Amino acid sequence: MEKKFFSVAGRDCVLYEGASPAYLLIQPVDEPDKEVLDKEVQAIAEAVEVPFSLLAFSVAVPYEELSPWDAPPVFGNTAFGHGAGETLTFIEKELVPKATEECGLPQNLPLILGGYSLAGLFALWTAWQTDAFSAIAAASPSVWFPDWLDYARQDRPKTKAVYLSLGDREWRTRNPVMATVKDCICSHYEHLKSIEGLEAALEWNKGNHFQHTDKRCAKAFAWCLRTLSQTGAGK
Repeated sequence: MEKKFFSVAGRDCVLYEGASPAYLLIQPVDEPDKEVLDKEVQAIAEAVEVPFSLLAFSVAVPYEELSPWDAPPVFGNTAFGHGAGETLTFIEKELVPKATEECGLPQNLPLILGGYSLAGLFALWTAWQTDAFSAIAAASPSVWFPDWLDYARQDRPKTKAVYLSLGDREWRTRNPVMATVKDCICSHYEHLKSIEGLEAALEWNKGNHFQHTDKRCAKAFAWCLRTLSQTGAGK
């Protein structure tokens, strides 16, 4: 795939441009994510025959930019902010329009939003805010986030498909909040499965939270692409 680098509102962005894409994948990335993005895109392309492009944008302060609401620290002394709303506005109002205009993407491509860890939770949260995304690819999402499960049960998501995954050692930790992640993701999945008309999946991966992040994201996006293409679902 051809890579195009550009900037939108001060954020570094990269577009992996596929031939005649049927879907546009969008992913917020921090520095570790950027290092394995090439491998991730290659893995998606090898896993599915559905043509796609992937648009990634940099996130400098994930605890602020991807957090839906203020919450106390879970690791160290860094508290969570409430910048998710601004980041969603950036995606819808600035990122996608500029990428479409400057890179010549087809108009109105169905969008799939995904990410890893807190970016995965951000992707999930957006599904309760907007119908802009046809599917959500949440790899090892931070569903332990304070009040998330209660929030998600108040209404149905506005997307058509949701993918969840978790490593089989992620809850084996001394951190009392992180230790709840298995119960949280199982509860969240059961709720999503109960919603009529929503496709949902939960996949278990080998390892802890910090292993094989590129492969896990690739599996998440690949499932979304297959599910949407098989059901004929789009934006």
